[in-house]
Amino acid sequence: MTTKIAVAGAAGRMGKILIEAISLNDSASLSVALERPESSLIGADAGELAGIGKCGVAVTANIEEHVNDFDVLVDFTAPIATLHHSAVCAAHKKAMVIGTTGFSEQQKQEFYQNLAQIPAVVASNYSTGVNLCFKLLEVAARVLGDDSDIEIYEAHHRHKVDAPSGTALSMGEVVARETGRDLSEVAVYGREGQTGARAQDAIGFTTVRGGDVVGDHTVSFLADGERVEITHKASSRMAFGRGAIRAALWLAEQPAGLYDMQDVLDLK
Repeated sequence: MTTKIAVAGAAGRMGKILIEAISLNDSASLSVALERPESSLIGADAGELAGIGKCGVAVTANIEEHVNDFDVLVDFTAPIATLHHSAVCAAHKKAMVIGTTGFSEQQKQEFYQNLAQIPAVVASNYSTGVNLCFKLLEVAARVLGDDSDIEIYEAHHRHKVDAPSGTALSMGEVVARETGRDLSEVAVYGREGQTGARAQDAIGFTTVRGGDVVGDHTVSFLADGERVEITHKASSRMAFGRGAIRAALWLAEQPAGLYDMQDVLDLK
């Protein structure tokens, strides 16, 4: 049976990738394409926008009019839009796959209240490779964490608006959890001037923005005499698109609950 998928932000960079990824999967079909009400692309064919040719799905701004036309909504937009979509999906018991980052603490509270009523996958990164790295980080942190200095490096394109990336923060959370630390207490997001000696339990973050970098992440475990580095480099956003559609197909068969890509990939 084909899963009907709605894509939010259909005219955006990631929205187009998601539409293309759907077209490449025989088990999925694009049924709704959403954009902002003020977009000049309302009414355009979503397939043409994504460069895959006409698909017969016109871009719309009104999710409420189409709640019966999809099984899963995939949303990689912005916090305000995602909050609205989550409220609508909760009211109509529609599943969601969410890749939006940058929520404030207040927005997070409202967001997760909405998701408590529906099947939802929330992940900072939908690449299968990155999610494998999360699993590898669990092992590395348990083995090396107490005897190593831990630093996280991430690089993205010049247009990314939040820093550090959601993926880098998720990596930090994995390492902190496995080493019994609270990331909010030990994270170091920048160093300048006379900082003093490095705190033993610190988890450092380095952020680079520039060019068209899709996404690079490296976690370094630096000990005396050796270091171990776990690195993932994305060369195409299609890695995220394929993973998100894989999550949508998996989620369509799940009961209400909050899941992540570790659940989708059976890595727990």
